[in-house]
Amino acid sequence: MYPNVLLHIDGKWQAAANGRTLDIINPATEEVLGQASHAGPPELDLALAAAARGFTVWSNLSAFERSKIMRRAADLLRERAEAIARLMTTEQGKPLEQSLAETLGSADVIDWFAEEGRRAYGRVIPARSAGVYQLSVRAPVGVVAGFTPWNFPISQAVRKVSAALAAGCAFILKGPEETPASCAELMRAYADAGVPAGVVQLVFGKPAEISEYLIPHPVVKKISFTGSTVVGKHLAALAGANMKRATMELGGHAPAVICADADLDLAAKILSANKFRNAGQVCVAPTRFIVQNEVFEPFLERFVREAEAIKLGSGLDAGVTMGPLANDRRVAAMEGFIADAVQKGARIRTGGKRSGNKGYFFEPTVLTDLSPDTRALHEEPFGPLALFLPFDSFDEAILEANRLPYGLAAYAYTRSAATATALGERIESGMIGINHHGLALPETPFGGVKDSGYGSEGGAEGLEPYLVTKFISQASG
Repeated sequence: MYPNVLLHIDGKWQAAANGRTLDIINPATEEVLGQASHAGPPELDLALAAAARGFTVWSNLSAFERSKIMRRAADLLRERAEAIARLMTTEQGKPLEQSLAETLGSADVIDWFAEEGRRAYGRVIPARSAGVYQLSVRAPVGVVAGFTPWNFPISQAVRKVSAALAAGCAFILKGPEETPASCAELMRAYADAGVPAGVVQLVFGKPAEISEYLIPHPVVKKISFTGSTVVGKHLAALAGANMKRATMELGGHAPAVICADADLDLAAKILSANKFRNAGQVCVAPTRFIVQNEVFEPFLERFVREAEAIKLGSGLDAGVTMGPLANDRRVAAMEGFIADAVQKGARIRTGGKRSGNKGYFFEPTVLTDLSPDTRALHEEPFGPLALFLPFDSFDEAILEANRLPYGLAAYAYTRSAATATALGERIESGMIGINHHGLALPETPFGGVKDSGYGSEGGAEGLEPYLVTKFISQASG
């Protein structure tokens, strides 16, 4: 059964005072699953006041006590993982196996930050004068407002909330309206584990209204946003105008460079799996396949074979490896990208169209013979669309890899250690996977450069944005 999803404010699950709700659509059937409560200014005021109180309570707990509560939340998430995964697949569309992996992986993120928060050490700085102690200490920044998208309803939220809680902050999460139930289960795990009332709040509503209300509010000291570059730039400007810290994880258009000496079977297997994971609705999905001419057709043949082996269907059905797109907007976007490319001379090697007439299913698609002005080469497709481009020289590959203003993730395949080192040095990206896909682990940095944002949401670097440094210079009396 799919629940009607309520707001979580000051430790209580509640509906909006005016009764406003948003319909939740099953992307595999296009049927209405239920409703999510729609927050307005009255609910946001309650959340802000509760978060201010919650911050006082939570920040005064020791890091050791906070860690114990967070570890309990991780255990609850694991215990409930199968039920949560079914909710996620029903509302978001990805195969059940991927939903379960996301839920269990999110529990690992909570555990990792629970331990990292216990090690947010300060330092003693040797003084120049006798009797003087110089201390650099770290304190939580305060109340944080976070904004997360629908493509990974739990894992996008868990990095932000867990890092904030580990640092001693309180959090107001504007969750994803299209996939609210699984995100709500994350917040339920925190609450049931003993996170005090007011420390974590969950609201849904019109994104622009909520962000315009929360970001300038004096209670909020920091924001963290995951989403499109266009929206991210607007929110970053709003944060800057109000002198708020900001972490921005924005769009990508990841290049994947396949050199002539690469293991083509390995590259095709790993890159296709990551291209079509979650129907390509992944910010770090490889999108531009930059393939050396000598192996262009052999690699393309292997990649197409992998794409055509994908089983498309409802994520709840056994054996399905790719579910529907999340909404009808993504279907229209894919059709628009492909129509533009074909009109400009592109060749469809596989896929290229919607599958069936019920649900938002779209075939895994591969395009070659692309004109330089093809829209999909400049705009993030965010769907099951792979774009193949040939190259001759190493410098030509680097030029294409760095051509766009994005710099979130990149990939490369080569058997040469020297080439691998040069690719790692010269590709402009916050994250690079060479000969494997090793991104987004709890203990590793996760973030981009250029128009893909700034700040990191993983590893030790992920805790830093939620802490402020205070210098204390004390002389003996």
